[in-house]
Amino acid sequence: MPDLPALPEIRLLCVEDNPDDTELMGLALERADPDRRYLLHRVDEADAFVRALGEPFDVILCDYNLPSFSPYAALQLLMSRRCSVPLVVVTRAIGEDAAVHVLRCGAKDYLTKDRFATLPQIIDRVMDERARVLEQERLTKELAAAYARLRQLSARLVVAQERERTLISRELHDVLGQTLTGMMIHLHAARRAEEPGAAERFTDTAMQMAQEAVEQVRTLSFSLRPAQLDLLGLTAAVQHAVQRIAEPSGLAWQLTSRGEEPKPLRETASVAVRLVQEALTNIVRHASASRVAVRLRFLPQGQLSLVVADDGVGFDAAQVLNGQPSERNVGLYGMMERTELAGGRLRVRTRPSRGVVIRAVL
Repeated sequence: MPDLPALPEIRLLCVEDNPDDTELMGLALERADPDRRYLLHRVDEADAFVRALGEPFDVILCDYNLPSFSPYAALQLLMSRRCSVPLVVVTRAIGEDAAVHVLRCGAKDYLTKDRFATLPQIIDRVMDERARVLEQERLTKELAAAYARLRQLSARLVVAQERERTLISRELHDVLGQTLTGMMIHLHAARRAEEPGAAERFTDTAMQMAQEAVEQVRTLSFSLRPAQLDLLGLTAAVQHAVQRIAEPSGLAWQLTSRGEEPKPLRETASVAVRLVQEALTNIVRHASASRVAVRLRFLPQGQLSLVVADDGVGFDAAQVLNGQPSERNVGLYGMMERTELAGGRLRVRTRPSRGVVIRAVL
């Protein structure tokens, strides 16, 4: 029969002025619970109690009748130090009113010294209660941190939306608007032209500008949502995005895909294409890379893993990703925010002169 794992030892802080009672308590614990090891440390006054609180204890056992100390004083010290170690009152005799009062002041239980056999059960119960309280406090802190993070993400989302709207507005005004204005000028010139040849030239130029405007609309439409995404799927859309950015920059690229692409695609597919676009744009602008590899992996339950790796100059991640968005890292933080808002997570692994690997799970 295999040996059962040993139970963890229990560290008890005994506030007791009688060493014999502490020894009797230890013997009673050993007799009632022989499979577990109890370590008892005795103190009998306030200064020793405060010093002992610097050590890790599981439970405090405090005598009710002490000449220079009391459970109430011990509870006050625990409260002032924000110490969560549970305190159990141990006494020879205590009235009902006194017992209720000490429990209201913060003691977790009380026990008369003629019932030491039940002490292991009391210790287990108050330790379990403490573990539940600590777990609840941890969950509460995590929830508060999550709410704070959500507020930050919501604020950044508004900023990101306004930034994208500004870029689209600038693109429409500076590129498409100028092209359409040039078309109108040439069409008006063709109408006013007296020579048929001049009118034809103005019309031809306007038609060329119209074709340029069509291409500009296609480019803008692709940056918002690639048509290939709905027609051909995510892999084809990512390939087209990589090709449009990498090839004009002389960047060698490779795209690999694993797993079965789901049909229909989930909403996160467009996020994946935008992440690839932003990552490739950052590589072209800053990485001085010669090669880039993009890997798609379709995971169970509709999850998607996306990796973009380059052989560029890299950067100091601790310095650039320091928790404060700035001009140096606005692109990376934009990718992180976009991923988190889609319910995913994004990690960046890099070192100077060792390239950059970006991995997102959506």
